[in-house]
Amino acid sequence: MSIITNFVPFLNVFVTINQDYSLVIDLCNIHKTYQGAQPLHVLRGINLHIEQGELVSIMGASGSGKSTLLNILGILDDYDEGEYLLDGTLIKHLSETKAAHYRNDMIGFIFQSFNLIGFKTAVENVELPLFYQGVSRRRRHQLALEGLERMGLLDWAEHYPNEMSGGQRQRVAIARALITQPRIILADEPTGALDSKTGVEVMELLQRLNAEQGITMVIVTHDPSVAAKTNRIIRIKDGVIEQ
Repeated sequence: MSIITNFVPFLNVFVTINQDYSLVIDLCNIHKTYQGAQPLHVLRGINLHIEQGELVSIMGASGSGKSTLLNILGILDDYDEGEYLLDGTLIKHLSETKAAHYRNDMIGFIFQSFNLIGFKTAVENVELPLFYQGVSRRRRHQLALEGLERMGLLDWAEHYPNEMSGGQRQRVAIARALITQPRIILADEPTGALDSKTGVEVMELLQRLNAEQGITMVIVTHDPSVAAKTNRIIRIKDGVIEQ
């Protein structure tokens, strides 16, 4: 059964989006160096501007800096120099509490390896972001079941990740990313662990979410066929965005 036929738009449950500020991601002259015996200057002056509702991909060879850039966008890593404005707010040297607040309220993550918790069921995995938002147990369970139903996985709600296929696990991960109604989805090789047919279905689902919900999506990929389905391709080489 196709993923798309099971998709219906999410209800606006948690957040009211401020549409007045269209530039949701604004990076100016971002530098990042990893210290060590031999310092590694990974990002060398990144300038990147992404508007609300854009669907963009980031492509680059291994070691080009694309994953580091995604980690900075997701407030999973800090930068050394420059400015990162997220919806007009400067993101710089945040405490873990503040960083977690911005991540939980604005950003959903999708990973190549799914990053599901093996000892939790599908519904428990989807519920997790709502737990950190303080949503009641009954409410988050209900919303997680609804999210799984939209992914065509309601019958798998009580199954564990190791009982599911790669495509099913990625759909659980997408349901988890969407559960807080984020403004931005950051996806790191979301089709990398999937067969080609399932990968196409996952990309069609992400395209539909972007078009119908206006969710900004940034997808890191090495696959030209995935990048071709986005509206803009950003190419990064040796820590610099190619013009």
